[in-house]
Amino acid sequence: MRGLHGGSVVSHVWYVAYGSNVLYSRFACYLRGGTPEGTTHVYPGCRDRTPPAADVPLTVPGRLYFATHSPVWGGGRAFLDPDADSTVAARAYLITAGQFADVAAQEMYREPGEEFDLSTVLSVGRHEFGTGRYETLVCLGHRDGHPLLTFTSPWRPADVEHVPPSAAYLGVIARGLVESHGFTDARLADYFAGTAVRSPS
Repeated sequence: MRGLHGGSVVSHVWYVAYGSNVLYSRFACYLRGGTPEGTTHVYPGCRDRTPPAADVPLTVPGRLYFATHSPVWGGGRAFLDPDADSTVAARAYLITAGQFADVAAQEMYREPGEEFDLSTVLSVGRHEFGTGRYETLVCLGHRDGHPLLTFTSPWRPADVEHVPPSAAYLGVIARGLVESHGFTDARLADYFAGTAVRSPS
């Protein structure tokens, strides 16, 4: 499949990261392969290992919450509820459509290599290409002529048990927010206090 929209090939997209990939060194393991610091999981990397053409800090609509269980980090994984009336601190990487597909595959512990058809997500803003935890594509707008794309879960936050993240996983997200947004310790505390880190009562 090709990254098609309106009959034209989408060559580059902004991958909007809101979890551990806000830390550049962690995201680099998806691009060039390797083992993130603090884990033992080996990522194969993308077919195209070219670094991002650019990266920018962003604030996007939605709410960050944690659910399921990560065998890489332990504890809950980060997900975006794009319909929530709040905002999430994120980092966007300008990469090829093929790299975006390969990153999504690795998030599902699959081998990279299959292209995405982006026509639906670019037309209607959302596309569930599978039932897996990161198989729902969401378009958050455009920047400099390229779509802002991310992936999240197909379920609603109220329909799944919220699972607190491990300290190591939360620490990687925190380092990424300091690196990309310049968050202070106080700002980090406020930010995570506003997420669904704790299971709802």
